[in-house]
Amino acid sequence: MDILTVRKEYEDYLFLELRLSPLTRETYAREIGRFFVFLLKSDLNPENLKSNSLIEYLSILHNNGLDPVTIAKSLSCLRSFFRFMNYEGYRQDNPTDKIESQRVDSPLPEVLSVEDIDKFLNSISTETPLGVRDRALFELIYSCGLRISEAVNLTMGNLFFDEALIRVHGKRDKERLIPFGSQAEKWLKRYIKEVRHIFVKHNVPDDHLFLSIRGRGLSRKGIWKRFKEIRIKSGIDAKVHTLRHSFATHLIHGGADLRVVQELLGHSNITTTQVYTHVQNSDLQENHNMFHPLNEDDSESEFHISPYVKEGAV
Repeated sequence: MDILTVRKEYEDYLFLELRLSPLTRETYAREIGRFFVFLLKSDLNPENLKSNSLIEYLSILHNNGLDPVTIAKSLSCLRSFFRFMNYEGYRQDNPTDKIESQRVDSPLPEVLSVEDIDKFLNSISTETPLGVRDRALFELIYSCGLRISEAVNLTMGNLFFDEALIRVHGKRDKERLIPFGSQAEKWLKRYIKEVRHIFVKHNVPDDHLFLSIRGRGLSRKGIWKRFKEIRIKSGIDAKVHTLRHSFATHLIHGGADLRVVQELLGHSNITTTQVYTHVQNSDLQENHNMFHPLNEDDSESEFHISPYVKEGAV
């Protein structure tokens, strides 16, 4: 069997049969590409691959420094690939069935303080058109808790200044309206009035809100690159998605209802949103341990705060 042909058939399967989103397909294809590099180097064929070879591959990922969450995702992609092999009749068994998925505890999301958010945003030089665009972009991401893909896909028609709202298409093309704050409004208006036309190329019409210097919609990689440059300049250790986590956590710290935050983030299930109450409660416990008079030398204190503290109980 030609394994490169099989790889192409698998990518078609993700699109035509499973109808996965472009980002999910990209993730699966990237992981299977890495797996196929291993197969080619080891002169192995997925048609008769044994479970011990898969375990060897996962061990290599571990030894290369990949974290448990990434390795768990890799195994999930491999399960999908071998289900495809079954579907197409390339093999009758699934070697991943003999590999137990290790339980991975989801880490609490990284969150910046309000002061660090200000430090990051204020480090963006707005003396240039790129700086004004970047300030408007990251102000909006933080003000609305946007995913990077959502910011990338915003168009001019998604902005409603009279209502101070943006229309966002999230995962599975679910639409939601999100209010944005005064700082985001200020920088968006400046960007649109003074800067955006500089990026527009008359032979490359593009309705995306945030444009690159080539006149096309700013890409995910473009946003990551700009964020990294600003992060280094500001001295803040964070990822772009940290702005979304910080948005949610700051709202809950300020007393926002969990259901409201769920709607703003576009979460289908409120249990996904509840992780931000874990962040809040870990702060509460840290402060309790630091400032409560009976905790000064009490290393055996068993004080714990439930991650499901009812609103208003603390």
